Amino acid sequence: MISPARREDIVSALRRGTVPSSGLDALAVGIETFAPTLSEELESVASGRGGFKAVRGEYGTGKTFFGRWLQERARSRGFAATEVQINETETPLHRLETVYRRLVEHLGTADTSSGAFRSVIDGWFYALEQDVLADQSVDPDDAQGLLQRTDALMEARLSTISKAAPAFSAVLRTYRRALSNNDGMLAEGLISWLAGQPNVAASVKRAAGIKGDLDHFGASNFLVGLLTILRDSGFAGLVLVLDEVETLQRMRTDTREKGLNSLRQLIDEIDAGRFPGLYLVITGTPAFFDGPQGVQRLAPLAQRLHVDFGTDRRFDNPRAVQIRLAPFDHSALLSVGRRVRDIFAEGRAHEQRLRAVVDDAYLDTLARAVAGGLGGKVGVAPRLFLKKLVADVLDRVDLHAEFDPRQHYSLTIAETEMSATERAAASANSVDDIEL
Repeated sequence: MISPARREDIVSALRRGTVPSSGLDALAVGIETFAPTLSEELESVASGRGGFKAVRGEYGTGKTFFGRWLQERARSRGFAATEVQINETETPLHRLETVYRRLVEHLGTADTSSGAFRSVIDGWFYALEQDVLADQSVDPDDAQGLLQRTDALMEARLSTISKAAPAFSAVLRTYRRALSNNDGMLAEGLISWLAGQPNVAASVKRAAGIKGDLDHFGASNFLVGLLTILRDSGFAGLVLVLDEVETLQRMRTDTREKGLNSLRQLIDEIDAGRFPGLYLVITGTPAFFDGPQGVQRLAPLAQRLHVDFGTDRRFDNPRAVQIRLAPFDHSALLSVGRRVRDIFAEGRAHEQRLRAVVDDAYLDTLARAVAGGLGGKVGVAPRLFLKKLVADVLDRVDLHAEFDPRQHYSLTIAETEMSATERAAASANSVDDIEL
């Protein structure tokens, strides 16, 4: 059962042509078969291990949707989750400090879908205080004594972090003092530096006894520190999705080589136990995994990610290091269309009319029309199909009693509303359509 608020969130996102931030289980078509294995692997990560999964699929198979669906499932199971879009200018994979910064910016929990980093840190300090108060010898009214005991417990907990990331520990100590002194400006600056943000004031750094900005190696240590904080705060672990890793193929040769090597190092460090509680997921196209400009350029990485996909798709192994998403076909498009119609209609005053006018036969007609406008490529049609279904059809049927999409609506797809992939599908129906 989906709540009215969540239904509205789903419908609003689809109306804009974006992936909803929640309620994705209701829209998941064709990926439910991975759920049992992913749940098992998340349980393993929650026990203190690390995990890794590569997800392959052509454009339009729903890799981004898969990543967000997994994040939502993980958050409901007590994990924190985050997503980073890899690109050459803002988040190149070989510069882990930029990846860490985006990771923290998009960090979400069951209570906060994004931007949860500070609440996680504050929750950790609160958990420390509760552990201290559990000791009957502590007077809860003695603020100074409570602060001292909490600081002592913090130092004990930070001892493991200090070995790998001394700066992380130093900033947490200073942040704790800033909170106790009601110095909000200093606390804000320290959290920004801890989150990997550049251009933090020099006075803030001096207060914590640190210098400079976070670099690649420091970010790796800070990730260890964050995982420790999450574990101590009662979270099962962290799911990190690196989306669109295939953009490495289009980067300069030196940047691509460094990025591939960084990915290989991350996988090896997860296997070695350096990141307990981390479940790393990367998404990419088959060309990235199999082509000459991707994984195959680095033999050790190719060996680690190799999976034989020569057998029938029905017998794929979801436990393998690399899994493949099935292409989105017409039946899948119809299935998700029916789900969206039902989510939209449920609980509305005109529910029966919505279901009758926008019946399965009309959904079939609209799906074929949208796919036809995109060169018959059903795989790239879901986003536009659902946007048209909600904004152009369902909304109008709901608002206007006389509106019948069979009579009053003619599908048009403007180039300005299409993504680059959708424009490519729409324009290149034959070699004669390609402008030289």
